[in-house]
Formats: sequence, C-alpha cells, structure tokens
Amino acid sequence: MCKDEPVLQIQVERLYRLIVYCKWLIVVLLWSSVGSLSILSLRREIYLWVEHFTWVSVRYALAYNRLPTLGLSLCLGTTTAILVWQSRNILWGISPEEKKRLEQQVRQIKHQGRTHPLWNWVIQNDSN
Repeated sequence: MCKDEPVLQIQVERLYRLIVYCKWLIVVLLWSSVGSLSILSLRREIYLWVEHFTWVSVRYALAYNRLPTLGLSLCLGTTTAILVWQSRNILWGISPEEKKRLEQQVRQIKHQGRTHPLWNWVIQNDSN
C-alpha cells in the first residue's frame, strides 16, 4: 500500500482539480444564462440607477422584480460559496475528511475501471 501512496495522491489531486473546474463551469453557466437574463429583465431599473442612483431605488427595483432578484441571488450565492470553499482550501489546505472522501472516490473509480466516466481524467496512464 505504501508504494501506491504517491500515485494515489496524484490521482486525488487530479480529482480535486476536476471538481474545482466543474464548480467554476457551473458558475460560468449560471451567470451566462440565469444571470444575464436577470440583468436583462432589470435593464429599465439599471438605466434609472445610472441616472439617479439611490439605495432606495435599488431596494424597490429588487423588491418588485422578484424573479430577476432570485436569479441574481442564485448567481451571487453560488459564486460566493465556491469562492469561500476554494479560498479555505488554498489557505488551510484540504480538510482530512475531504481528503479521505476524495481518496475513497479515487478507489471507487479504480474499482469500476474504464467504464467509469472520470477514469480518463483521474487515472489516466498510471499503472496499477
């Protein structure tokens, strides 16, 4: 088991990197779809904000346009959550629980073999 440890850690790093990329892809897709439609729905209010900005106008625009507000909240919340998650992992490292979970996922991918959808990205050409 000790000789496989460096290979396993490389595979865990690949899986972690893949998870990070997928999370940011979700954020980009959310902003390009839901976020842009929400901003488009608020274009009249945004035009008024540019001319006469007050916090009251922002409050009323968001209060009376609930669907665009919900869309923007979803985009902002998802972006903030992923920023906090990734910043925590950069500053303090991946928690032991999360590292153990990632190792279990790598073992599951190895166990399933080439039929697993993540095999090519995580295992690649490592010999096991």
